[in-house]
Amino acid sequence: MKLLLRADASPTIGAGHVARAVAYAERAVARGWQVSFAGTTANAEWLAVRLAELSVPVLPGSSLGALASGFDAVLLDHYAIGDVRAEVNAAGARLVSIEDDAFGRRPADVVVDCGFAPGPRPADGSDVLLRGVEYTALRDVVLRARARRASQGPSNPPHVTVVLGGGAEWTSTVALLLRALRDTGLPFTADALVRGTPELPSLVDGQEIRVAAPHAGLLEVLTTTDVAISASGVTFLELCCLGVPTAAVQLVDNQAAGYRAALDLGLASPLGEAATVADRLPEVTATLRELLSDTALRSRLSRTTGATVDGGGADRVLDVLASY
Repeated sequence: MKLLLRADASPTIGAGHVARAVAYAERAVARGWQVSFAGTTANAEWLAVRLAELSVPVLPGSSLGALASGFDAVLLDHYAIGDVRAEVNAAGARLVSIEDDAFGRRPADVVVDCGFAPGPRPADGSDVLLRGVEYTALRDVVLRARARRASQGPSNPPHVTVVLGGGAEWTSTVALLLRALRDTGLPFTADALVRGTPELPSLVDGQEIRVAAPHAGLLEVLTTTDVAISASGVTFLELCCLGVPTAAVQLVDNQAAGYRAALDLGLASPLGEAATVADRLPEVTATLRELLSDTALRSRLSRTTGATVDGGGADRVLDVLASY
């Protein structure tokens, strides 16, 4: 089987689409498939390194019709590309389309939506619909970290990780969340992984904040994390798989459905929309204080999230594609 993966990363859209593509690349290469990638990896250098480790070539060009020639299937994970099924099929390939509710929705031979509770989907002639969190595709490093984390005990003081994706535009939101974290008055050691330089609050005794850009060692950091503060995208799914108790933020509109479903399923503590955090700092602080101080709450979140997301979605999708 020859598989082409098409996705982009950038400071604006983050790295989630390419992270999912890497998860599919790992499982496809493990099957002995020939895998190629087309797209940009700006702001996701550690994922580009992983593609190189897998010997996955990065192809030039952007026309899917031209790129698809010679491949058995094209897996497309992109919000800005429209209906390309006809041209991909004309090139002799099946189209696998990754969508997040209505974002990235297009007709395809195989449609994948790994949302916690996908809503109704208009009929558009797509052949196979794979919908639900069991189709969450996570990288091998996440699955290995899940196994390691199972043997980890809690830190004292609690280890907090703040990660809102790779975009530098979220620096001010990170600064506000760090202020709310400080305002809990509780001891912690926090790693804030963010592009740019957030304004750091003055701290009280027993509190420490370390700032670094997003990097390939994120999963090592998360392995020892007691509490995470995360956007509601791909990283949140990784945190669920690891069983990390998380306070979730809705960073952008395309995370709204996933954010609401995660709260409905009891998978996270709510921090609301990023755009309104400045107006709700006391409420945000109270939520973080509860998560830091309530070990029973953290244990409950850890059990629920770990049981909900197992990260094996890539193999489930590839099984369907192989038998299509």
